[in-house]
Amino acid sequence: MKNLFILLIAMLFVVGCKLGTKKRSENSQSFKTQLGNVACCEKGQLNQLTDAEKAQGWLLMFDGTTSDGWRGYNKTNFPAAWVVEDGTLKCRSEESRGDTGKVDGGDIVYLKQLFSDFDLRLEWKISEAGNSGVFYLAKEIPGWPIYKSGLEMQILDNEKNPDSNRGRDGNRKAGSLYDLITANPQNAKPVGEWNSIEIICLQGKVVHRQNGVKILEYELWTPEWKALVSKSKFSGLNPDWENIAKEGVIGLQDHGNDVWFRNIKIRTL
Repeated sequence: MKNLFILLIAMLFVVGCKLGTKKRSENSQSFKTQLGNVACCEKGQLNQLTDAEKAQGWLLMFDGTTSDGWRGYNKTNFPAAWVVEDGTLKCRSEESRGDTGKVDGGDIVYLKQLFSDFDLRLEWKISEAGNSGVFYLAKEIPGWPIYKSGLEMQILDNEKNPDSNRGRDGNRKAGSLYDLITANPQNAKPVGEWNSIEIICLQGKVVHRQNGVKILEYELWTPEWKALVSKSKFSGLNPDWENIAKEGVIGLQDHGNDVWFRNIKIRTL
């Protein structure tokens, strides 16, 4: 009987350990999920939310057929340089626009909501030697371009666009926090192929993921952040740039090159 009692105690101890380990693992995974250590871009039909995403509170920002929800930065209209084409939100190159003096262009922003803590996911494809970007925590300030107030995840043809070799240590390559932090690893796919990205911002902590891999992370408003800004092009553009707003618009860049976006979705954290 004594041996049986000891065996029962041992079994209860093992079960308790397993439950405790599971709980700690769940808590850890919850924190990692918020900061982006999760599979990027859940597979489903193009430009649609799955039932699971709807239940989690995801917002579809582009329906694949209209430009509803988008307008030009500091404008009231949707620029003619942008079109909805084959289920994508496309910015046309300056060459394809013909007389660029008559075709309305410029960056576009999502107008339905401002975002502070969020998980943003989308897919992008760039043309040869192309350049574009995804902006976040940006403000619409009359007379200013969007990059003077917001952060940019770079979109680039790393092979043929000259910006790839500018800046410092590759911090203008695809996926990088433009001119500030280099994406590592450099895992952008070749021209013409789709890349999935995820930007997670949570209480000043930011993660960039590209093609399912975390490529950088940083924390806003810290001494380290301010030191980064002081060495970048932004320190001369906006004296207050280091104090990026806690809430802002999501934007897509018109850099004069063909670029395509799809599966644009976001949820607040």
